[in-house]
Amino acid sequence: MAIELPDDLIALETAAWQEIQAGGLTVPTAQAVHEGIAAYAETSGQPRLAIEEALKRAVRHPEPAPA
Repeated sequence: MAIELPDDLIALETAAWQEIQAGGLTVPTAQAVHEGIAAYAETSGQPRLAIEEALKRAVRHPEPAPA
């Protein structure tokens, strides 16, 4: 079952991924992602790890849009 990720969580992970690629992930950005994942896990009932994996996959390895 695919996990529905909220846009704000995707935006947080996207910002973190951009900082990582630039070689300068900041603590506030990393903390915001962590807190966002934890909050979503609590409200959705999904395991935190599953959410984190789905989020990283969606941002770092997006599937191409169908033609």
